[in-house]
Amino acid sequence: MTGAPHGLSRRRFALAASLLAAGCAAPHQGTGRPGDPIVLTLLSHYASGELKAALQGPVDEWNATHDRVKVRTKAVEFNDLLTTFMVRQAAGQGADILQPYCLWNGQLVRAGVLRPAPPEDAAEITRGYGAAAVGSASVGGKVYGYPTEAQTYALYYNKRLLQESGITHPPRTWRELEGTAYRTTRRDRYGNTLVQGFGLSTYDDSTTVGQTLALLNAAGGTFVSGDGRRTAIDSPAGRAVLDLEHRLVSRGASEPGVNVYKAFQSGQVAMVISAGWWTGSLKSQMGKAYRDVAVAPVPVPELGDKPATLATGFMLGVNASAQHPREAWEFLRWLNTDRVGVGKGATVTRMSALQVSVGSLTGRVDDMRTLLGKGGDPNLRPFLDALGYAVPEPNVPGAQQAKSLLRKNVEALWTGQQSVDESLRTIRRQVDQEVSRSW
Repeated sequence: MTGAPHGLSRRRFALAASLLAAGCAAPHQGTGRPGDPIVLTLLSHYASGELKAALQGPVDEWNATHDRVKVRTKAVEFNDLLTTFMVRQAAGQGADILQPYCLWNGQLVRAGVLRPAPPEDAAEITRGYGAAAVGSASVGGKVYGYPTEAQTYALYYNKRLLQESGITHPPRTWRELEGTAYRTTRRDRYGNTLVQGFGLSTYDDSTTVGQTLALLNAAGGTFVSGDGRRTAIDSPAGRAVLDLEHRLVSRGASEPGVNVYKAFQSGQVAMVISAGWWTGSLKSQMGKAYRDVAVAPVPVPELGDKPATLATGFMLGVNASAQHPREAWEFLRWLNTDRVGVGKGATVTRMSALQVSVGSLTGRVDDMRTLLGKGGDPNLRPFLDALGYAVPEPNVPGAQQAKSLLRKNVEALWTGQQSVDESLRTIRRQVDQEVSRSW
């Protein structure tokens, strides 16, 4: 598509171009001389609500205590974030500090948008964060930013629904997962589903691709090969995952057309695999019914199998075109390494405190244990434990398109348009073409 950055749809390109024309250009950056401070822009998806307020707090603190360098936040909705990064960069109006979804890092590095972290920051990140978070923030062995949100996947379940079906503990293996799903599925006398045993849903990437990759990792498989040049899902592990999902749908334990986020909250889904960010939303939206929610590790194929799951996340990095990169890294170091007191002599980084305040985690395990040990939601603990064994989402240059292709084919399987064999062949052909072309 002439004139549009690689990987952008015509609609999103036009949207981002209109944002630029409407005045989203970077503000005057200043010189750093007295009376004319450097102004750094930080572009994120923290556009509204508690996320916007949570980020603005430390930014205001920085601005109140630093005269020479100021930080100004800008935000767009998540669905427009990658497009905005790419289009603003092409127009020479990229923000100084970026908060990308780590899946995009390979594409952003290839496009010359992200700057590698300085050696001292790279060493701090490698030393201070879990392996999955470091892997998500790295491309080709180089670290490009400080991990912020660290999301792992685990099994949410409704304790009341399991207990009503005579089940006393969450499933640990895939056999138990299937058995629990079938036993908790309920229908009325006309055959209409009242409760889904397991919530496979075509609602978004998290509920389609996230669940599939979490199960794939739990089976010892991977989506993309180690060198990033081909898909690896057409394997015994990949086939086992798609077979499992196909059985759940064909036997009526899952209804992919239902929005699982709403259905689980209303007690119409017994189990679903999702990321830790959902915990805060469930707690705030379910009220007293949240007491029925519990979280367990993603089941593995057989007892004794090594645990594994999916890790995704975001990071804060510096634009390769930033005029004041040293000052930008100084701010990020302050936000992500300086420690603040949280009572009884305990300290954590500002970013860790920020994320826990909105029901999320960072990859700083020590910080998370400190914060969750102070009365935090116990449903976050399985996600914290998973930081030790989660597998980072592949972030090769074609990762976003590869993920979209995987979602399309998994949903075609769930809705009866493709068999397991057809899905595996199509995923392999389409994803191989994408990731090999993108290098």
